[in-house]
Amino acid sequence: MKIRNLAVLITGATLLGACSTTTEERTTVITPAPLGVGAIVGTMAADRNGDGLVDGYYTPDGVYHGFVAPPPPPCPEPMPMPPRPSGERG
Repeated sequence: MKIRNLAVLITGATLLGACSTTTEERTTVITPAPLGVGAIVGTMAADRNGDGLVDGYYTPDGVYHGFVAPPPPPCPEPMPMPPRPSGERG
């Protein structure tokens, strides 16, 4: 049983060794990532506070430009309290 396992191991190593190559035949071409919605060409995104959301961007000359969000809509007025039940069964 041990000889059979050893033979399978040696055969597998030989077959896998034949598949490997020592020369680099492939050339990898790295393409830039596609720009997302709202991306500005030639800038670098910046996350200054480390929360994982982009806070602004740096221009090629190194100047930081922060994003400014529009003001939130006004809060609606709270609903009035329903009238308290009154009377004999209230």
